[in-house]
Parts: sequence; C-alpha cells; structure tokens
Amino acid sequence: MTEAILPGATIGILGGGQLGRMLALVARRRGYRIHCLAPEAGSPTGQVADEEFLAPYDDLEAVRQFAKQVDVVTLEFENIPSAALEAVEELVPVRPGRHVLHVAQHRAREKTFLRDHGFPLADFAVAHSLEEVREALGRIGLPAVLKTAAFGYDGKGQSLLQAEQDAADAWQKLAPDPVVLEKWIDFAREVSVVVARNPQGDMADHGMIINDHANHILDTSRSPSEDDAPLARAARELARDLMCQLDGVGVLCVEFFVTRDGDLLVNEMAPRPHNSGHLTIEACVTNQFEQQLRAVTGLALGATELVRPAAMANLLGDLWRAGEPDWEAVFDLPEVRLHLYGKREARPGRKMGHLTATASTPEAALQRVVAARDALVHRIYDSPADGGHAG
Repeated sequence: MTEAILPGATIGILGGGQLGRMLALVARRRGYRIHCLAPEAGSPTGQVADEEFLAPYDDLEAVRQFAKQVDVVTLEFENIPSAALEAVEELVPVRPGRHVLHVAQHRAREKTFLRDHGFPLADFAVAHSLEEVREALGRIGLPAVLKTAAFGYDGKGQSLLQAEQDAADAWQKLAPDPVVLEKWIDFAREVSVVVARNPQGDMADHGMIINDHANHILDTSRSPSEDDAPLARAARELARDLMCQLDGVGVLCVEFFVTRDGDLLVNEMAPRPHNSGHLTIEACVTNQFEQQLRAVTGLALGATELVRPAAMANLLGDLWRAGEPDWEAVFDLPEVRLHLYGKREARPGRKMGHLTATASTPEAALQRVVAARDALVHRIYDSPADGGHAG
C-alpha cells in the first residue's frame, strides 16, 4: 500500500508557470511546503513557493539537489528533459512518471500510443522527410495539418495544407525531424475531460467540458455538458481508460474533437491540470489542482460534484495593449472571479489570467464571463468625449 505524503511535507514542482502557481496556492493552504525549479527568477510559481530553485532543466546536478530537499515531485508542463526526470526518480517519486512524459511530450509517440491502444483519433502519419510527407498526403488526403513532433502548443508548430504545393513551404517552416501529418477534421466542437488517478488506482473526473478556441488558443470553457449525456459518458470513459493505459498518477486532461456525426476523436493529452479545467476552482467541490495534490501525495481523491454551472474566459496579453485593464469592471460583478498569474510582461497571445463566472446554467455563465471580459475592453477603449468604442 502506498504511504500517504501528509501536510508538513515538501512538494517539488518542475516548472514555473501558472499551473504550478495554482497548485502551490492550494497546497500551501493545506499545510504543505512548496519548492519549485525553473530557469527564471520570479516565475508565477516561484512568487508563491517557499523555495525557488533557479536552474535550467538539463542541469542535472541542480535537479538532484532540488530533489534531495522534497518528498515528491510533480510537473506543471510537459517539456522536461527525460534525463532530468530520471535523476529525480533516483531520489524521490515523480508523479506522473517519466514513462507518461515520454509519450505525452512528443506528438509522434503520443499518436502512435493512442493508435496502438485502440483509441479513436484522426488518421495520421509520421514523416522524416518532405518525400515522406508527400507520400503520406497521397494516403491521408487534403486538407491536412503538418505538425512538429515536439514543443507545439496553442497552434504553434503546425501548418494547414490545402494543396499539394503547400507541403514544401510547411516542411521548410517547421524544419525539425520528425513531423506528424494529420487528417484535417471538420469538427462540430471541441471538448475535454480532466481525470485524476492516485497511486492506489482510484480515479475521479470533472465531467465533459465544452471548449471554444480563437486563433488556436483556448478562449472559453463551460460546464456541465448535460445536453449530451451519452457523449459526455463516452468521453469520460475514454479519458479514464487512457489514464489507466498510461498507468498515470496525477491529473490528465484529454482533449477531443466531436465530429459532425457525433463521434469522439482524441486530439491531444496533457498529463497535468489544464486551461479548460480552471473553472473547477469555482464550480466543483474539489478543483483540478487540489485533485492533483491529493493524487501525487497518495491521498484519497476528492468529490468532483459540480456546485454550480460555470464558465471560464482566458485573459490574453492583448488586453494590455492600451495599458493596465481597469479591474474594477470585474469587481463590480458579484458572480465573476478574477485570477491573474503574476506574469510581468503582457504579450499578444500570452495567457495572463482568466475569469470565471457562475450562473444557473452553463450558457448563462458563458454569457456572464464573456460580458465581464468585454467590460474590461470597453473601459479601456471608451472615449469620454463620444462614448464610442474604438477597439
């Protein structure tokens, strides 16, 4: 039986982003200490950690020193070198383990794993040359998407191919070897499921979440999805099955395409909390970050019942283009909550924070959270002279 890691222990987080920050805030409220390791000082996680270790992830001696001072290590993003995880695993448990990261951090391995284990996904091929890309196009057809195998997120590292002549430009642009060519899916919508699993094999999930994207970046999410109970049940079962097949411990988000025919196709997986699950902070008895804490420390998982329908809207750096947003526009709204990530520089497309709203239905919550975000923009760009909107 796995021995639980109890309050008073120290949790190590590899990575310094907002996901680590939100995990640290939950963990510290429950009596745990937090150490984080990241290359830059003052990271979102480092701002709220007890100790901040500054080192590149490939500095294995620094990684070992970090691991010696904690009781368990978890991750807040996937792109950690395998050698670093191997060094940590020699000293303390890593959850999820190196085997999960090996699959999830590389599209070619991820797609191959899904196919080999019988999960539904779009037709794909792994290519190591332009000639192989062209050969795969002959089988998969157009349109298709060419993606880098590693370091791709929020639409980065991919190109849409609508004609055969697009292949050469896309190959030159993406460059790294290998790449993944994937059939273009004309999907009806995108959904996700966040599932947790502890070392004892217990699992819990937060149901199916409905997502909308803009410019390849998640824009809004809402829950619950009771309008399509059979689809939600199927998505939850697939996410749980995938977590078991990976033998994962921690939190896993599985993103799906829903086709025009109502079928589910696995698009991506992330072995950590996910942007689409942020609404669970206000919406659920146990949010995704407390669930991650419980899972990696070997505790019983928390209840995931929805307290109230909720929706989330991302706040990107574009909102700062005319200066600091007027946050009073959010605090005027009693059922809207603001989460800022402590990032110093606002850049277009960069996730700086999010808003969550609750309401009697998910649709009403979505309208409320989008209106709250629009109010920030309107206050920034309304002209006192004419009251017009110049945004």
